[in-house]
Amino acid sequence: MESIGVLLVAKVIPYLEQELNKRYNLFRIWDYPQISQLLTQHATSIRAVVGRSNAGADSHLIDALPNLEIISSSSVGVDLIDINKCKEKGIRVTNTPDVLTDEVADLAIGLILTLLRKICESNRYVRSGNWKCGDYKLTNKFSGKTVGIVGLGRIGTAIAKRSEAFNCSICYYSRTQKQESKYKYYPSVVELASNCDILVVACPLTKETHHIINREVINALGPKGFLVNIGRGKHVDEPELVSALLEGRLGGAGLDVFENEPHVPEELFELENVVLLPHVGSGTVETRTVMADLVLGNLEAHFLGKPLLTPLV
Repeated sequence: MESIGVLLVAKVIPYLEQELNKRYNLFRIWDYPQISQLLTQHATSIRAVVGRSNAGADSHLIDALPNLEIISSSSVGVDLIDINKCKEKGIRVTNTPDVLTDEVADLAIGLILTLLRKICESNRYVRSGNWKCGDYKLTNKFSGKTVGIVGLGRIGTAIAKRSEAFNCSICYYSRTQKQESKYKYYPSVVELASNCDILVVACPLTKETHHIINREVINALGPKGFLVNIGRGKHVDEPELVSALLEGRLGGAGLDVFENEPHVPEELFELENVVLLPHVGSGTVETRTVMADLVLGNLEAHFLGKPLLTPLV
């Protein structure tokens, strides 16, 4: 399959890049200062695009690749892929669900604990020598809190199960009530925020969920509430979040994702009640390797005429 052209549109782990390079005629988008140069020289050769959470394929790129057959993303979210255009043109789309569920859910709990118990600040307190001057201030308890989850899919459910181990009460919001769920359902995010201590965003990014966490939701969560986002940055109206934190209208935030990554509002850098991570929800060697194998498996299945492993379209 070395003659098959594959376009890599995002930096991935070395293992995946090396395997793609071994198996296909690999084009790396960053090797071309102007994408027009890439398209002029190689558009007709490219039959597959490989992306991840921070890069996919918009309608312009899809239209510019006349022989494109499949887009395989090393992520669960596919909000940067024009799914409707793919359906229109008969282009297959795959992602990597399930394999990163535990990793992202683990990180969500880690963010909650780090945020409430001020682990980062406590670490700095010891390193600075300030402990010699007195004990660190009291923090907040996680066990027994009410956790509200926006989106009770695979990841949201995994977060709920982990929170139960901390004797937390669980409630949620989703597009429709999950009849099989034992957790309390609220028909709006505002109602959910009004009735929980910690609000976790774990839903897919769609037109409907863009800025689903707005000023009204943040105010409903209130000065004793905490927001944790392991979904997508665009779920949260970031300027509203920043102003709420600066004004004390929100108790704190744990964020793995941001609206304009890798750019993060600098106003957050000095706040003790904020934990900032560089979008590392699935970022372990073990999980990223399994995700890479899924990408490779989907491409191989497609080009050998076999059923896709994780088809989305």
